[in-house]
Amino acid sequence: MNTIAIERDWVVTIADGDPGTLRALNSQMRRIDLFCKLVGPLVIAFVDGASTTVAVFAVLGMTAGSVFVEYFTIQAVYLTVPALQSTNQPPDSSAGQPSNSINSVRNQLHAVGSTLAFYFTHSAFLPSFSLALLYFTVLSFSGQMVAYLLAIGLDSPQIGLLRLLSTVLELSATCLAPVVMNKIGPVRAGIWFVNWQIICVVTAVGLLWTDVRPLYASIALVAGVIASRVGLWGFDLSAQIIVQEEVEPDHRGSFSALEASFQNAFELLAFASTIVFPKPEQFRYPAVISAAAVASAGVLYALFVRQRRGHLLHASPCLTGKKFKVRSRLEGGAGWRELPQWDEEESRSQERQNLPSEASGVGRT
Repeated sequence: MNTIAIERDWVVTIADGDPGTLRALNSQMRRIDLFCKLVGPLVIAFVDGASTTVAVFAVLGMTAGSVFVEYFTIQAVYLTVPALQSTNQPPDSSAGQPSNSINSVRNQLHAVGSTLAFYFTHSAFLPSFSLALLYFTVLSFSGQMVAYLLAIGLDSPQIGLLRLLSTVLELSATCLAPVVMNKIGPVRAGIWFVNWQIICVVTAVGLLWTDVRPLYASIALVAGVIASRVGLWGFDLSAQIIVQEEVEPDHRGSFSALEASFQNAFELLAFASTIVFPKPEQFRYPAVISAAAVASAGVLYALFVRQRRGHLLHASPCLTGKKFKVRSRLEGGAGWRELPQWDEEESRSQERQNLPSEASGVGRT
């Protein structure tokens, strides 16, 4: 609840309608999150190497101590931004009505149904659901893939170095994504990032189904997963911006909560895939399911881009049949002038009127 409230609602309120500030806040928060997920396990791993008991109490101490830090920082932000203190809420239609267990259940079901209908019919549904679908994967440095890497012969230090490299690329995505979105917008940035992820993941998984030696195929799989992290977090930030900007403030919390529910459901399905295929030699089956999920997310987001922009790629004017602008040399060769639109007869007529004859030695268009 805290994550949904702050990452999806508070940041929008703090940005106060400034797209640049919103993108910077999202990127900085994601950067802090990834950095902590890198440093935390590494520190605990070193402590655990000395004493497991000390590591357990270290985790206990950090967890208990972080509660006070979170309370203090959340309160500080809340008091600093007056807009967060607004208490405007829609009236409760059930107030003053007699309640019983049947009515309560009926009201809850009606609320859930209304939230689902709102989510599936909203203009931001496709990017939101595409992002949730990416959680249906075993191709990340989580428990499933780490277990597979250990089974094929890698040791913990090697996996730690690979995870470090992956996190470095993930952090680079949080720096790259705002730059790309500022240049081409979050919608176009999202399609570029998700396409990069698809290329990396599908290529890496495809090698698992070839005659390449298992060790080489596994190395290629790890390399593809690491490279795909740039696309993953770049798309994550792009889709998050779209949801934050388009979902109405009164529904932003419920919309984001439902999105988080789908993310958790797909993550459970990813774990279920390794329950069905538990052996290391069967890892390619969950891997191909993960690749299919990434490709499906790309297709759904492409539909959103097609609906929003009317096209996916910028086609050349000569392919679309549209007129295009050309330039002709000014009299005396002193520069160029631009004709409004290409029209062969009109262009020749203008040249006959404005340019000297060929005998004067001036080059033609």
